[in-house]
Amino acid sequence: MPRFSSIEEYIASFDKPVQQKLKDLNRFIASVIPYAEPIISYNMPAYKFNKVVVYFAGYKNHIGFYPTSKPIEYFKNELQSYRHSKGAVQFKLNEPLPYDLIERMVLYRMEMILNE
Repeated sequence: MPRFSSIEEYIASFDKPVQQKLKDLNRFIASVIPYAEPIISYNMPAYKFNKVVVYFAGYKNHIGFYPTSKPIEYFKNELQSYRHSKGAVQFKLNEPLPYDLIERMVLYRMEMILNE
């Protein structure tokens, strides 16, 4: 996989269905935390405010969302219908993104960063 220098470049590297989900997620995260800087970190799109708030990534059949481990633990009951691990959640491409849950996880992560 090539090294990406922008989120737009990263998104453009995917097929159209994945691109659209990534564009939508990118726009949504930017609207939730407009003061955060969009960056590429670990060759994935991310948003940074003092430190990385969240990462996300495209795959053939899902979107990976990486809010770190504490939000995953905090929202574990709401994540039962999604494949997830200690620091990642998989959102299937053929299902709508759960924007309400994503927003709450992003804001929870921001609160963690601001209170450190």
